[in-house]
Amino acid sequence: MKISPVIVLLAVGSTVLAGCGTPASGLGPEPLTPLSRWQLRVEPQMDQIALAVHDNGLSAAQRTALAGLALRARQDQTAEIVVEAPSGEDPAALQMAWAAAEALRPSGTPVRISAYAAPDPRAPIVVGYARLQAVTYDCSRQWGSLTRHADNGPAQGLGCATISNMAAQIADPRDILGQRPMAPSDASRRTVVIQHYRQGQPTATQSTDSGPQLSDAIS
Repeated sequence: MKISPVIVLLAVGSTVLAGCGTPASGLGPEPLTPLSRWQLRVEPQMDQIALAVHDNGLSAAQRTALAGLALRARQDQTAEIVVEAPSGEDPAALQMAWAAAEALRPSGTPVRISAYAAPDPRAPIVVGYARLQAVTYDCSRQWGSLTRHADNGPAQGLGCATISNMAAQIADPRDILGQRPMAPSDASRRTVVIQHYRQGQPTATQSTDSGPQLSDAIS
């Protein structure tokens, strides 16, 4: 049975056209808008340090590391700091755990002591807290084939770099979840301004520094 060259040509042509007809956005669900495929979001992350167990207690370097962790926890407004001691009832490890907790208490952040399963009773003391991390994407893997544009739709990676750059620049990832609560207004100052306005007086704050006078000019 002979196969006509025309049939072969038509089969090859249909295959090429089928490949070109794939949407530019890929095979995933279509986003509502071209830029809604990539969104700012956060994920939990642990900020932890490991402290080697010493018979003579915390070293100077360990106290410095604990102070740095306490400062970050206060800035992140975390609910608590967890001090995990290795299971095994090693006296030095238990003493180190309590010493680490006492070193953290002046920071004002609640401290909780717990145990974790460790293969060695002298395993490190793990101190840390849960924080939020803004998610960034590997945009180099998201573009797909830019030649598939039969539907004239946006490429799959459109907006990925913009969202990743924004996530990397946001100082507090909690701002992604919602607006921070506003501080209360200064009602007393507002009352003074309204009273001055009703009396026809200037409402601006009077400056005590009048600045250099003409008589003060150096001649």
